[in-house]
Amino acid sequence: MSISPEQLAAANKATVDSLLSVANTALASAERIATLNLNTARSALEDTASGVKSVLEAKDPKEALAAQSALAQPAVEKAVAYSRSVYEITAETQQELAKMVEAQFSDFQKSIAGMVEMAAKSAPAGSEGAVAAIQNAIAAANSAFGNMNAVTKQFTDAAQANIAAMTKR
Repeated sequence: MSISPEQLAAANKATVDSLLSVANTALASAERIATLNLNTARSALEDTASGVKSVLEAKDPKEALAAQSALAQPAVEKAVAYSRSVYEITAETQQELAKMVEAQFSDFQKSIAGMVEMAAKSAPAGSEGAVAAIQNAIAAANSAFGNMNAVTKQFTDAAQANIAAMTKR
């Protein structure tokens, strides 16, 4: 069994395309986080300036304290909104990357199955047991990957529910 130069080139191209997809997804996520951080910093600066101005314009200490206290609740709400946005960006990125991994694993499974089938056809008589063992190992790996994906999805769903519950308070 040999691999043709065309098969090798196609495999290399698929690998490069996959790496570019992962890199583009990571960069898009980083860009979204950076934009969120800049907007949050700009908003915090504006809120601080407005708060300082309202405290300085107070006519007495009681009014200054009231102005300062009025700034606390919006700041907490904005912090919660920021945390929710970071979580949403992270969760979306994780989902995109998980889809890519699943697609890659599916392609890998098909490739391995094809190679095993070719090897089985050209295998000498009496090697059926070895081929069956390889096929069983592949089936076990596929099952383990499926189980891992299911557990990861359950964990992600639970984490999302917990975050949603915490940020609604």
